[in-house]
Amino acid sequence: MIIYAVSDSIGETAELVAKATASQFMEEINVKRVPYIKTAEDVSNFVNSLENTDRIMVISTIILVDVREFLVERCIEKNIHIVNVLGPSISTAARVLKAIPTYRPGAVWKMDDEYHKKIEAMEFAIQYDDSKDHSGLKHADVVLVGLSRTSKTPLCMYLANKGIKALNIPIMPEAPIPQELFEIDRKKIIGLTIDPMQLIEIRKHRLGSIRNYSATNKDIQYANAKRVLDELDFADRLMKKIGCKVIDVTKRAIEDTALIIMERIKK
Repeated sequence: MIIYAVSDSIGETAELVAKATASQFMEEINVKRVPYIKTAEDVSNFVNSLENTDRIMVISTIILVDVREFLVERCIEKNIHIVNVLGPSISTAARVLKAIPTYRPGAVWKMDDEYHKKIEAMEFAIQYDDSKDHSGLKHADVVLVGLSRTSKTPLCMYLANKGIKALNIPIMPEAPIPQELFEIDRKKIIGLTIDPMQLIEIRKHRLGSIRNYSATNKDIQYANAKRVLDELDFADRLMKKIGCKVIDVTKRAIEDTALIIMERIKK
């Protein structure tokens, strides 16, 4: 089955809804994003390109009323199941507010102060990733500390997309810990820990995914059970010394971990 995420903007919202839908089924479901459907011609070209329509579903977040209705008509003609996500929500909000919607595609992506804050946070995360420069510690909203492969960088980028300046410090027994880490408010420091067996598997997978990979002694130690346990023990002692909040990321989605961090920041 294929779910087409159709939008008159970039299609991210439609794709997220489509993926959330697909995640509830064991069967294989492919999600394909179809952005910038803004005219009747765009609709016709899209619908005419579809084959095997009994295995197709369309999730639409099209705002433009005429285009949205035409898409529904064409899908009905070809017996394609279609769900419009935003239409009912906008109509209900209009009734409650007793106001007329603006019907502007992509309005949610407006370039306001919040948008520029996100860009600034992303640039911050890239600049200070993996302890490239410790001078950013005092400017960060949150500082993540953890071993290699505990999702520090992906978390920083996810938080940056929420406008949060996040910086990460990798922990290794051989590497010195920056003194600045002990000079900032510990409330904004988050330690990341993980089950040793999962960390070993993640590291093995990481090594195996590198093309033309030829194992060195250092690589073998990277995923060695004793080495991993020693690193976790070192990290645990360090986090206790700092007195920071610790989050166990074992089998935890980045979004879930980020939510815990954002709630902490609010407090």
